[in-house]
Amino acid sequence: MLNTPKVSIIVPVYNSEKYLEKCLDSLINQTLNDIEIICVNDGSKDSSADVLKKYLEKDKRIKIITKENEGLSAARNDGLKVASGEYIGYVDSDDWVDLDFYEKLYNAAKKYNSEIACANIMRTGKNIEKHKLKYNEENFYTDIKSKLKAADIPHQNYVWNKIYNRKSLLNSDIQFLKGKAYEDIPWSIQVISKLNGLVTVPDTNYYYRRTKNSIRSSKKKQNYLDCIEMENIMINFAKENNLEEILQDYKMAKRDRIKIFNINILKTFYYYPNIKKYSLFGLIPIGKTKNKS
Repeated sequence: MLNTPKVSIIVPVYNSEKYLEKCLDSLINQTLNDIEIICVNDGSKDSSADVLKKYLEKDKRIKIITKENEGLSAARNDGLKVASGEYIGYVDSDDWVDLDFYEKLYNAAKKYNSEIACANIMRTGKNIEKHKLKYNEENFYTDIKSKLKAADIPHQNYVWNKIYNRKSLLNSDIQFLKGKAYEDIPWSIQVISKLNGLVTVPDTNYYYRRTKNSIRSSKKKQNYLDCIEMENIMINFAKENNLEEILQDYKMAKRDRIKIFNINILKTFYYYPNIKKYSLFGLIPIGKTKNKS
């Protein structure tokens, strides 16, 4: 009888040669030994495939899926199809985790019979290292609004600082929307709402690398449009499930600009449900208005 890994870690890989070794080193050296690492090579054009081959020879827990490029969402969905672990984790190939990350999340999940365990997020970049999400205590939540607030949804719609019970995730039939950027926005609120229990885990970190090539740093118009579309799906889900309370004062992707000689003179930011805030040059706050419902 084949042994079921405690955690299957899904790593989508696309042109990540610069960062991939640091990512994989943090996974193969986890204090939780009973894991599988599923690397989905999403049509990389650089030497990422060579890096994966080297690590495959080094660690038998690594599995490689090679496919044509379809994007991050499809890669995550494909990884889940072949995963066999009790829990599922996601790691982006330019990020890394503390060496006790999966041991602490798995032990906390089992302690409370929780289907989700959630850890700290540390944002890193050039001369930057700061917590975007930090827990000081281990707490267990069961009602939907408390779970979402504990995970800081909708402000931190990240999938990778958590583990999820695989069978419950499959039974939920919630997939990442193929071909879309910001696919984690609707996925996170739906999955956290539908799975049973969420435990917060202090003292271990997911390190999120913000680079000029990151989706959240991109100025591509299509990514901006995708973000608005994904936010609308999230908002509609919240409305349908009486969860609008968690969206209060959420800063939306939508914004207006007045430019002179390609310089932002006035920028308007939109906050859910009906607040506009204005700033000069996008930096100096000058007031806000609230529209009538």
